[in-house]
Amino acid sequence: MTLMDPIGDMFTRIRNGQMRFLNTIDLPASNFRLKILEVLKQEGYITNYVLEKNEKNKKNLKVDLKYYEGHPVIKEIKRVSKPGRRVYSKADSIPKIQNGLGLAILSTPKGVMSDIEARKNNLGGEIICKVF
Repeated sequence: MTLMDPIGDMFTRIRNGQMRFLNTIDLPASNFRLKILEVLKQEGYITNYVLEKNEKNKKNLKVDLKYYEGHPVIKEIKRVSKPGRRVYSKADSIPKIQNGLGLAILSTPKGVMSDIEARKNNLGGEIICKVF
């Protein structure tokens, strides 16, 4: 089975894992997913992630989900730029998620980063997702 939107699949696995209150979830690995997970870890939305190989020598990501007082830290994770409709933004028009309480993850020419870093570095790019 081929995935049409592997990043959307990753977000769906995170949402489903948190609805079932799982401590860890497994994802197929890719460099782009690693960079998105690194931003989520830096901003405190997940605890940790580990890259591991399985028996068929394929790489998997094991993501440790984060909870606070019995509730998931990620209340909403939503894909903005989809394969059918890409969404780009200039540095001065990057949207603030929930008046600055949330996070937007962007793919810029300097790599994947949060909206705060992109504004600080005056970089625009593709808005991958919004997290709150």
